[in-house]
Amino acid sequence: MIPYSVLDLSPIVEGSNAAISLQNSLKLAQHAEQLGFKRYWVAEHHSMPGVASAATSVVIGHIASGTKTIRVGAGGIMLPNHSPLVIAEHFGTLATLYPNRIDLGLGRAPGSDGKTAKALRRNFANEDAFPKDVAELQAYLNDYDPMQQHVRAIPGEGTKVPLWILGSSLYGAQLAAHLGLPYAFASHFAPEDLGQAAKIYRERFKPSAVLDKPYFMFAINVFAASTNEEANYIKSSHQQGFANLISGRPGLLPRPVDEVTAHIDSMTLSRVNSALRCAATGDLHQVRAQLRDLIERYQPDELMINGPIHNHEARLKSFEIAVQALNSIK
Repeated sequence: MIPYSVLDLSPIVEGSNAAISLQNSLKLAQHAEQLGFKRYWVAEHHSMPGVASAATSVVIGHIASGTKTIRVGAGGIMLPNHSPLVIAEHFGTLATLYPNRIDLGLGRAPGSDGKTAKALRRNFANEDAFPKDVAELQAYLNDYDPMQQHVRAIPGEGTKVPLWILGSSLYGAQLAAHLGLPYAFASHFAPEDLGQAAKIYRERFKPSAVLDKPYFMFAINVFAASTNEEANYIKSSHQQGFANLISGRPGLLPRPVDEVTAHIDSMTLSRVNSALRCAATGDLHQVRAQLRDLIERYQPDELMINGPIHNHEARLKSFEIAVQALNSIK
């Protein structure tokens, strides 16, 4: 069976707060470690009431300190928001504290709106700086070369923290292939280009010092429960939350509802379901069939599971069922 991993935005749910969300993220990471998940990634989003992982490197340290073997990383750091040197120091420090356990996924988008991006104090005039910034970051994390480098990341240099390119379009696939880096596709909210991105990445991949052949991962939403009805019920939180997001009203992750159609108009719900269609929802049997279909269609080297579920116990159970389903796929 292919490796499987967790994507967690540390959702802040209605009736709760960020402190509880971060505690629950650690509990989920410990649970995932016991279940055999390979990685646990958190993502950078800013000015989002329902996301507690904005200070991504801090959250990674929180998760890594409470686990022992699972890899912990960023899925991802939005590099345009930051100086490559600062990110090298942050992740170099994490890699020094937690050797051979830290990943660094890099995204090109700011992970925020325009006003928030401006508040982050970075210049977004030249988006083509992303490839240059990735190369600069990679150099800081590699062995120090006194003939080439005048600025050093300490801690950072020599840690060689594994870099991933993340994307929801064809740009990231092309860049990851060109740089010879692993590639992760954000199909959990933007599935439209999934197949083409995988094809481009594999066909154009150039072996590098860190990777001799393509390594492709994509993300999928999983809402698993004892019954199909219960699975659809817990999924309704994410549907409502995504509907609020695309309507310009981001908020806390809503409580689940029995009839989601009574809470989201048909046109918006159609957009939501289309964006979230890279998913497996249902009981063990149904989730296994849906996961098998996606794996057979896209042939990933690894699968990343996203599961924003309001009730924490239901969330833990959903990941348990997902593992049972994945382990039973031949």
